[in-house]
Amino acid sequence: MTFQIEPLPADPFISLFSLSDQELAARRARRVRVDAKPGYPCRISLADAEMGETVILLNHEHLPVDTPYRSSHAIYIREGVTPYTPPPGHVPDVIARRLVSVRLFNASGDMLDAGITEGSGLAPLLEAAFSDPAVSFIHLHNAKQGCFAAKVVRAA
Repeated sequence: MTFQIEPLPADPFISLFSLSDQELAARRARRVRVDAKPGYPCRISLADAEMGETVILLNHEHLPVDTPYRSSHAIYIREGVTPYTPPPGHVPDVIARRLVSVRLFNASGDMLDAGITEGSGLAPLLEAAFSDPAVSFIHLHNAKQGCFAAKVVRAA
């Protein structure tokens, strides 16, 4: 069973770029100038931001479930980018080049299992995870910083 890595949609974040620094701070967000590549992975474009680019760092609730696993964490987003949905079964470079925490969830949002792997070896692990019918979706996190990277579902 193959997998599909999903980007975040751009629409919920577009208005953030027109806010002042003070308005961003009131939303627990901030503008950041990119000073390293890789280093600022965008969750919309599923690519690292370019040197000198400005991104927004914000807290994003990536697991809005009514379980003890409800979760949010910091993410970066880039302005004016189109969500990139990789082909089914493909792990984009922004994930493949990082150490990744893999968290398997059932349909109720309860964690079934978790592990850590190099992103370059992620595809076979995702394929195997979805062979279990109890696994409804998978969340990937950058293991070092703990940031949410992407949601993974079964490919249609």
